[in-house]
Amino acid sequence: AIKVPMFPFHTWLPDAHVEAPTAGSVILAAVLLKMGTYGFLRFALPLFPDALERFLPLLSILALIGIIYGGLMALIQKDIKSLVAYSSVSHMGLIMLAVFSLNPEGVQGAIYQMLNHGLSTGALFLIVGILYERSHTRLIKDFGGVSSQMPVFSAFFLVCLLSSVGLPGLNGFVGEILCLFGIFKTSQLQAILAVSTVILAAAYLLWMYQRVMHGPITNEKIRSFKDMNKRELGYLVPIIIMMFWMGIYPQTFLRKMDASVSRLLDRVHNREKIFLQESGRSTSLKSDMAAERDSDRTANEVPSVLEEKR
Repeated sequence: AIKVPMFPFHTWLPDAHVEAPTAGSVILAAVLLKMGTYGFLRFALPLFPDALERFLPLLSILALIGIIYGGLMALIQKDIKSLVAYSSVSHMGLIMLAVFSLNPEGVQGAIYQMLNHGLSTGALFLIVGILYERSHTRLIKDFGGVSSQMPVFSAFFLVCLLSSVGLPGLNGFVGEILCLFGIFKTSQLQAILAVSTVILAAAYLLWMYQRVMHGPITNEKIRSFKDMNKRELGYLVPIIIMMFWMGIYPQTFLRKMDASVSRLLDRVHNREKIFLQESGRSTSLKSDMAAERDSDRTANEVPSVLEEKR
């Protein structure tokens, strides 16, 4: 829960992102946060299904609070990097709520959204890093009219932003739809409240984009900004391609998840049957080992008896 991070264990994440360099923020968003969700999927759910069933209502409520709280906090941020960090809290809350739906659509959507979040949020941190290299500030009020000086950068920024919002045709849409559909099958009320992550994401990200990229140039330093160089294009273009690929051809990735998701949910929902099967296999194995020991003992005793008779 701390690693994800789930509410109320999220407080370390915004500070960590603000203080970390761009590379650190990208690794944190794209890889390290996913270790928490992977831990739930790989260990907590299959190993402790009874505990999960007992605490599932509480965990779902915490994930839902994280969705709404992260979005509302992002709305009031003045630092671009802090805004993206709180958006991660909201998106990871949606992922965890989908995991706790415990149905194929929800879990598959959660895994897919983990990949999407790594791409879109990692790309947004790279975008913020490009702005910071040129201006040495991340405060929204210090920008305005950047698109007039950096049109290519403006287009890349918009694609990454819309990916995070969940625009159809980009990767975020498929993951969010699957997550919401899985949540809806479990609880219609939770699904309705979870939709706020899409609405709030559109609100704070588009507001931030409008303030930073459009309007009059209020900071004279912006007039000296140069558009993206080859190095920056080199690491952003592959990410943009992946966003469109995952948004237009999601089955390329979803197909590979089917078997793993089915096994996981089968282990959670049919735990008693699986326990009895494993117990039966264990008993059979012990019987075979005991029979083998008796056979070895008999084989060793026969020569001894023959020797005594001689």
